[in-house]
Amino acid sequence: MMNLFRLAGDMCHVISILVLLLRLRVTKNANGISIKTQELYLIVFIARYLDLFTTFYSLYNTIMKILYIGTTSYIIFMVRYTEPFKTSYDRAHDSFLHYQFAVAPAAILGLITNIIEGFGFIEVFWTFSIYLEAFAIIPQLIVLQRYQEVENLTGNYVFFLGAYRALYILNWVYRSYYEPYYHHNWVVYLCGLAQTALYLDFFYYFIQSKYRGGRLQLPK
Repeated sequence: MMNLFRLAGDMCHVISILVLLLRLRVTKNANGISIKTQELYLIVFIARYLDLFTTFYSLYNTIMKILYIGTTSYIIFMVRYTEPFKTSYDRAHDSFLHYQFAVAPAAILGLITNIIEGFGFIEVFWTFSIYLEAFAIIPQLIVLQRYQEVENLTGNYVFFLGAYRALYILNWVYRSYYEPYYHHNWVVYLCGLAQTALYLDFFYYFIQSKYRGGRLQLPK
């Protein structure tokens, strides 16, 4: 069921993707962009949206799922395999070991949770995606910290991505109280809060830069 928090969260997510695509097209380089974050999000979306093949909820739901998978795949392909993005992508800065320190822990936590709760096949992947999304922004934040001075569109992209997650926490809480078959899910709450907490330092400096009208500069 749609509510204001979910719609606003979805729109922030879509805007973040559009801003990232615009940033790549305008600047013609991938400086300051973490493709490892994009790869983690692609794994999140594929694991979470396996129900595309089993259950139809609504046209809106289906379009959004395909949009997230398609645009994320396109961004990864564009930066990893096409010029001038391939040459400008800085692998030395984007060095977080995302498979070892994000995918593997999320998979272990997902399996443990589902052993305890006794979920089915699709639920195992859905729970894994919730855990993994909590890690997904880490490579991007590390890259920004290493560059320190953040280009305007890159900052906007990260801000809208963080806003999407914060709004989705409110969406989950709202649904738990107002939808009869939707219940509190503490894994979702804890992962959402952990993910949002990772953005707090960035949010502070982003809002400060907008208030002062200057360039976004992160501390050492």
